[in-house]
Amino acid sequence: MSQTELNISEILENLGELAPAGYALGFHIAYTTPKFMFQSYPKAWLDYYSQNGLVMSDPMVAWGFENTGTCRWSELEDPAGVMQKAADHGMKFGMVCTIKTDDSLSICGCARVDREFTDEEISEIYSKIKYLHSNTADKAQLTPETVQQLKNLSISFTHPGS
Repeated sequence: MSQTELNISEILENLGELAPAGYALGFHIAYTTPKFMFQSYPKAWLDYYSQNGLVMSDPMVAWGFENTGTCRWSELEDPAGVMQKAADHGMKFGMVCTIKTDDSLSICGCARVDREFTDEEISEIYSKIKYLHSNTADKAQLTPETVQQLKNLSISFTHPGS
């Protein structure tokens, strides 16, 4: 494993500790498709979200496309009730983080069951996402092996437990 891949893997593991109810992280989104996608939300939620096409009404996604920085889920306008549906699946509290550089956009949503994220946790998550965004921005700078390993990690994180 390359040093970059080790760092990315370690950061994703740490992100899982900071967001014990899961996270979704899309790097370098073009239109609506990320180059790399990592998800650790509960499978039941991922299935429900996908089957019901919630991405189109998800206030976290809308906020991420319109803003940079961070925001708690409790501060988002949610006319379609997506955040309540997330809470019904055990993700009662959350935050969104968006990084944009040039034409590249990365969005991360993180969730907890027990409480709001602290300002310190939000700052730490933002720093990690910014690092990951920067270190995956130009696939040309990554070795082909690292790109493949990131894709493999993406698949394994997208389908936890399968």
